[in-house]
Amino acid sequence: MNTPPTVRPPPARPATGSDFARLSRKIQEAGLMARRPGYYALRIAAVTALYAAGWAAFVLIGDSWWTLATAAFLAFVFGQVALLAHDLAHRQVFRLRKASERSGRIAGNLGIGMGYGWWQDKHTRHHANPNHEDLDPDLDPDIFVWTQDQARTAKGLPRLIGRSQAFLFFPLLTLEGFNLHVSGVRSLFDRSLTHRVGEGVLLAAHFVAYLGVLFLVLPPGEAVVFLLVHQGLFGVYLGSIFAPNHKGMPVLRGSDRPDFLRRQVLTSRDVRGGRITDIVLGGLNYQIEHHLFPSMPSPHLRRAQVIVRRHCQELGVGYLETSLARSYRQTLASLHAAGAPLRRPRTA
Repeated sequence: MNTPPTVRPPPARPATGSDFARLSRKIQEAGLMARRPGYYALRIAAVTALYAAGWAAFVLIGDSWWTLATAAFLAFVFGQVALLAHDLAHRQVFRLRKASERSGRIAGNLGIGMGYGWWQDKHTRHHANPNHEDLDPDLDPDIFVWTQDQARTAKGLPRLIGRSQAFLFFPLLTLEGFNLHVSGVRSLFDRSLTHRVGEGVLLAAHFVAYLGVLFLVLPPGEAVVFLLVHQGLFGVYLGSIFAPNHKGMPVLRGSDRPDFLRRQVLTSRDVRGGRITDIVLGGLNYQIEHHLFPSMPSPHLRRAQVIVRRHCQELGVGYLETSLARSYRQTLASLHAAGAPLRRPRTA
């Protein structure tokens, strides 16, 4: 009897490409870059329904201090709209840029009074160089100082706040909602901003409708209190979403720019949690995966985490995942350390 010839498997091909390219192939093979139109249709419908329900409750409750409960609810809903605008800006929802930008302006400018074009430009520069002192706009010392070098040269408000900034961080987040509105309006005077007229019209429509409803339904005093509570809690919610992502992680400087994979992984942290954490933080608890694959639909980030973490372990690249509470502690500790030069007595 003739024995069949031995079939040898083809020799394994050596891994080619950069560390990120090999990771990208694993992600593509797992189908994690595929769009999720059903998920986003459901999410957009749910957020829209919550938005409408919040304002309906506000009108129905009317002249009563109980309406402050709707202020807290709408702060959460505004945060969810902001997270949707974030996903739209990264083209996670629609394949075409025009559809993404139009939807982003409706959600950002009209929905919550945030300048979408200004924020998208700022956020794109952040993604390119996260936690780089010279290149990441999120590390600009506008109110807080993020490094001791910034503290040593700080003037004005950053110098005044910097020495106690860890204690003031969460209280000052109450101003973040107002800061978004002011920055959006100021961006309209920048001639480099595309679609300035359209963005301006949508922002104006938001502010007229928002303030109009408040002062039509409530007496002036209650309307002002509602506005302060709503916008203050909205700012705290936004800051609580974004603070755990990079603050307290290594800061890059000057020509210190490692390859793409390490630049994204080493400056970001993931936050542990279940489905509720995913909803509350909008998937940004998987910050490492999001920075590596910004256009990945957020419901795929949980599955991508397993692949990314294993890949980093194989490369010996540090991968940090911690609890939400610990991420806040690390953020506050880094703020306190950054402000140290401002707490030292000045020498004559």
